[in-house]
Amino acid sequence: MGGGPVRVDFLQLKRVSEAQRLFLEACPQGPLGVETVPLHEAAGRVAALGVKAPHDLPAFHRSTVDGYAVRAADTFGASEGLPVYLRIVEDIPMGRAPTKPLGPGECAVIATGGMLPENADAVVMVEHTELLAEGEVGVLHPAAPWTNVMRRGEDCAAGAELVAAGTGLRPQELGMLAHAGVTEVPVARRPTVAIVGTGDELVPAHQEPGPGQIRESNSYTLYALVAAAGGEPVILGTAADDEQAIREKIEEGLRHDVLLLSGGSSIGMRDLTARLFAELGPPGIIVHGVSLKPAKPTILAAAHDTPAVGLPGNPVSAQVSFFLFVQPLLRQLLGLSPFPEYTSAIRARMAKNYGSAIGRVDVLRVALYRRDGELWAEPVQDKSGLISTLTRADGMVIVEENRECIRAGDWVDVLPV
Repeated sequence: MGGGPVRVDFLQLKRVSEAQRLFLEACPQGPLGVETVPLHEAAGRVAALGVKAPHDLPAFHRSTVDGYAVRAADTFGASEGLPVYLRIVEDIPMGRAPTKPLGPGECAVIATGGMLPENADAVVMVEHTELLAEGEVGVLHPAAPWTNVMRRGEDCAAGAELVAAGTGLRPQELGMLAHAGVTEVPVARRPTVAIVGTGDELVPAHQEPGPGQIRESNSYTLYALVAAAGGEPVILGTAADDEQAIREKIEEGLRHDVLLLSGGSSIGMRDLTARLFAELGPPGIIVHGVSLKPAKPTILAAAHDTPAVGLPGNPVSAQVSFFLFVQPLLRQLLGLSPFPEYTSAIRARMAKNYGSAIGRVDVLRVALYRRDGELWAEPVQDKSGLISTLTRADGMVIVEENRECIRAGDWVDVLPV
């Protein structure tokens, strides 16, 4: 951090979209690094590099039903009134290769997943056959070529990309990689996120508060939010409203990939965070104040390549600020798009009228309930700072800046929390 007087334009409000853009443009583009992890530990990580199939998947033509492997041409014209009769030359066991190619008028018993013999290009379901004398079967329906067959390489051809760089690895991706014999995955390094709380009134959660004191809770909430967003949270403790104490915490936090500092972001005599953030190396403070309710006094800054966010001390505001600014940042640092193309929003009807202000984004906490077969969203509003409003809420409704009100009965998108 540099010295000398620094001028800070406090609370020059930016629109949410502009604040997000300015902040993310000033921050590093991910991924921050690559590490290789065992496949069973890769769930929830982000692929840093593309992974290609080392061979065809499947590696052979496989049956998708129980029945008889046939040469499709041999079944043409078959019907229940005039079956086609084929000679059974082999019963192909699961997990074994066939031993005989099929000749004209021949077939082989095959189970789901079994390997087709040479010359076979279709499978007739057992339900479409009738077993006659020993070693002979009647086919009651014709089979077109490749009916009931998963062809070699149909799932993924050798050299094709199984997982693209920047893909979030879900259980299904892990299953595909295991199917291909890939047991280690190059993933994006998780950004380390330093978490600091500030305020003379704060005491650790295990300590009994004295008069005028409260237990510090934001660090625990932010720890869980960071972990859920793919980062590695590091709690650095709290600092009193003392310039040197906060400066030391900021300097310690800047050794990590991201610094989150809650408290001290509102206008006031003891507002040290903004002044100290203004002393950071370039670009310094990017945004101080967002046209947003709650979380208006959010500070977005960076010291060289290290993002620093001043979150409001109010727990409700801190979580809203995290959702709108920190979560997109962590996605970017992991090599993902900051804003996913789709969300898991739940459609519900608003239970009450809600008035907003043009030019400001409101984040409204709601509880969901079912009435007359429809899902309804009940606003959870109470005095500022009541943490119980967070525990009672099932989700958030984003009221965009160009919307003045939501009327009871209107459909809204609820983002689960």
